Amino acid sequence: MNNEMKPALLIIDMINNFDFTHGEILSKKASRITAPILKLKQNFYQKNWPVIYVNDHYNLWRADIEKIIRFCTNERSNWLLNNIAPSDNDYFLIKPKHSAFYGTALTTLLQQLKVNTLVLTGIAGNICVLFTANDAYMREYSLFIPEDCIASNDDNDNQYALTMMHEVLKANTSTVDNFLTIHT
Repeated sequence: MNNEMKPALLIIDMINNFDFTHGEILSKKASRITAPILKLKQNFYQKNWPVIYVNDHYNLWRADIEKIIRFCTNERSNWLLNNIAPSDNDYFLIKPKHSAFYGTALTTLLQQLKVNTLVLTGIAGNICVLFTANDAYMREYSLFIPEDCIASNDDNDNQYALTMMHEVLKANTSTVDNFLTIHT
């Protein structure tokens, strides 16, 4: 049996307008996780591993990244969007609810790519990342969720989500640098 790791990097809801209660707080926290996410993304490119953006649709209901970026661009999001936007080599899916699996083609895409390990990043750690991790665990994916690549409005909620993902969903929640040391 082949136990080779075949990972995909999921970047969840980082294309965001932060136009909601506590949006300003979350935008600042998202800016702090951008550099580690980009470090992971660059490593995935070097290894020719897939990078998949899964994002809210903002009632546009189109998997049109340019349209979603235009909709999300404002003072709170501009810096982030300029840095984290997908490239032409990345996959892009929209989601109707919290989990990246619910109502999306993610399961089919992962099967086609023969992925067995998911590296989850993004916002909000205590909602969309946690719900995605739960659904991934139920589908028997190995999980790596770097603690320095997820953010939530509240740091205690973020830490609780990390604890749940580590203890219950058996995710490795160490840092990006730990992941890169192991898989370099």
